[in-house]
Amino acid sequence: MRLPLVYHDDYSPTFPASHRFPMEKFRLLRDHLVDSGLCTDAELLRPELCPPEVLALAHCPDYIQRFCSGELGHEEQRRLGLPWSEPLARRTARAVGGSLLAAEQALQHGLACHLAGGTHHAHFDHPAGFCIFNDLAVISHYLLQSGQAQRVLIFDCDVHQGDGTARLLEGTPEAITVSLHCEKNYPARKAASDWDIPLPMGMGDADYLRVVDDALNYLLPLYQPDIVLYDAGVDVHKDDALGYLQLSDAGVAARDAAVLNHCLGRDIPVVGLIGGGYDQDRQALARRHGILHQSAARVWAERGLD
Repeated sequence: MRLPLVYHDDYSPTFPASHRFPMEKFRLLRDHLVDSGLCTDAELLRPELCPPEVLALAHCPDYIQRFCSGELGHEEQRRLGLPWSEPLARRTARAVGGSLLAAEQALQHGLACHLAGGTHHAHFDHPAGFCIFNDLAVISHYLLQSGQAQRVLIFDCDVHQGDGTARLLEGTPEAITVSLHCEKNYPARKAASDWDIPLPMGMGDADYLRVVDDALNYLLPLYQPDIVLYDAGVDVHKDDALGYLQLSDAGVAARDAAVLNHCLGRDIPVVGLIGGGYDQDRQALARRHGILHQSAARVWAERGLD
């Protein structure tokens, strides 16, 4: 059996080509992984739409209804930063379903990856920063309430702080929120994660990897979670348009391998979600996101998972 990978063709609906958000990156990531021989399209697991009642584990039912029916107000649209459409609404619910499926695959096999996910800026009753529903918070509540996990740890390595996740889970002690992020970056008003690790602008590979190792060596034995949700944002990359760190391709690959091996070395299942990444060169961006899946496939083979 190969590494479980989750994807759906709904992930890249038709979108304005000039828009700042690279909506086609999900399709290009799938193409890259297939072209590189990591998987075939037929091997990709296709998720269902996440039902409203599951979304409501983390979000206001009225907000869910208004978004899905295209009734967001002007200010909400501005905070979201994406033009609403019915395909976008379907894509959004499908992607949360994909993160749920990937998490359940990780619990079953030890490791799984999504070709989307990591929408950590979405809040209880409003969108923000290109994020509509917070899959990290939805997964956490779903696994905890369904009894599939007693403790969940979110290890968020996106360059931006996971403010929505922190606020949505602040009253849930069984879900531990950890955010490694560039200190001087979006959002301007930070939330309080359980563990915030602000990083200076310009940090490169070696210093960053030391922080990752130190954090996981401390936090995983401390909390002993049943699963880790790993937000593997590539906006930490030196060429990213919205990040201010200086990681190389090799640094991103080393980070991903380190996170996965720290978890699996302690018999903790881990699910990888792609998080943020922004580049006008969409093909380069897809390859950058694919570092997660390539790293995970190597770890999967080295550890003989099935």
